[in-house]
Amino acid sequence: MQNHFELFHLPQRFALDAKALDAAYRDVQGQVHPDRFVNATDAEKRVAMQWATRANEAYQTLKHPQKRAQYLCEQNGVDLQTESNTAMPMAFLMQQMEWREELGEARAGRDMAALEALDAQLKAERKARLATVGAQLDGGDFAAAAQGVRALMFLEKFGEEVRFAFEAIEA
Repeated sequence: MQNHFELFHLPQRFALDAKALDAAYRDVQGQVHPDRFVNATDAEKRVAMQWATRANEAYQTLKHPQKRAQYLCEQNGVDLQTESNTAMPMAFLMQQMEWREELGEARAGRDMAALEALDAQLKAERKARLATVGAQLDGGDFAAAAQGVRALMFLEKFGEEVRFAFEAIEA
């Protein structure tokens, strides 16, 4: 079975041309769109629907940088161990604790400026981590990239907490 990159005829790399991905997705979708199978047998319609679903899933995975990084790790035999491996470098854990304190204080004080500053720090950290993970993936260091992907998952989860705090203050 083809992997997501093969489905779209794209190189299996983290650095991805978003326009090429979009064009390849539209091409695949055009080939399997239900409108093209109006007069087809039920079996042909079912196969077309399965391909359309698979193309949607592949597109969503490759379009989202973090999901693409996870996928590349998995495709290269690296189990992210997201449930069992929560070990992180001490500096990362300390940063998490500081941010959690800042978030708690911002919530308690309904301090929108503090939340915005925290959100900006989080976005900058995420962008830097993605760049590092991308370089590791494209350099073939999938084990190191997996550690970075796990860190990104922590950052994403914390980012959700920050978004909820914004919503709570704005409500």
